[in-house]
Amino acid sequence: EVLGYQEKEVLIEYMQKAKAFVYAAIEDFGIVPIEASACGTPVIALGIGGTAETITHKLNGIHFKNQTISDIIKAVDEFEALDFDAKTISKNAQSFNNDRFKKHLRAFIDKKFMEKK
Repeated sequence: EVLGYQEKEVLIEYMQKAKAFVYAAIEDFGIVPIEASACGTPVIALGIGGTAETITHKLNGIHFKNQTISDIIKAVDEFEALDFDAKTISKNAQSFNNDRFKKHLRAFIDKKFMEKK
């Protein structure tokens, strides 16, 4: 079922009630898996791109190797055999907050600026 546009509160409610969030895209970072994690929802994700760093296998989700139906089915089967803790998942997502981003960006810029001197 495609719900179309939903208000933020509705999306959060759906994400919090979800058993898992399947994410098969390749992105540099991928904010949606972090949002799912912040809701305590484990992520079943393609282990390429940003999710290779933001989703820790068997801590806050499961990785699969290829964008194929069979790899996703294997990952779901592996997921079903595991127990995930919503609080641990949400806490892990907090490490990607705005303050951390700003701090690391500032450090990167400062380092690059100092290298040019």
